[in-house]
Amino acid sequence: MYERLTLEAFQSGLSWLTILRKRPAFRTAFAGFAIDTVARFGPDDEARLLADPGIVRNRAKIDAAIANARAAAGLPDGLAALLWSFAPPPRARRPVSFAEVPAATAESKAMAKELKRRGFRFVGPTTAYAMMQATGMVDDHLAGCFVAAA
Repeated sequence: MYERLTLEAFQSGLSWLTILRKRPAFRTAFAGFAIDTVARFGPDDEARLLADPGIVRNRAKIDAAIANARAAAGLPDGLAALLWSFAPPPRARRPVSFAEVPAATAESKAMAKELKRRGFRFVGPTTAYAMMQATGMVDDHLAGCFVAAA
C-alpha cells in the first residue's frame, strides 16, 4: 500500500504511463518501498533520489515519500489497515458513463484528512480516491465493461 500511495503522489500532474515506465527505478530507488527502510532515509538518500534520472526528481514529492514512510512506520495497525478503514460499501449500481465516476468522494476526503492529521503529505482527496480505485477499495468499472461482468 505504501508503494501505491507513493506512486499516486508522484503521478500527480503527470501521466500514468510516465510513472509506470519508471516503476522499476522507483522500486530500486525506494528500497522496494520497505517502509522502515525509507523512513530512515536521510539527506544523502534525498540527494541520491534527486540525482536519479530513473525517477521523477521532484523535491516536494521525494520529501513527501520519505515523510509518509515515517508516518506509516508509526501506525500501530499498519498502513493497509488505516487505508482500508475508509473503503466504502460496494455501489448499488455500476456507473454507466465516465461522467458518473467521481474524482473524489466523502470517503476519500475523510481518508486524506486523516492521513494529513497523521503527518502524511501530498495525499489529497483526488489522490486518495485514485489509490482507492487502484487497490480495489472501489470498483468504478462501467456497466458495459468486460471486467464488470467478472
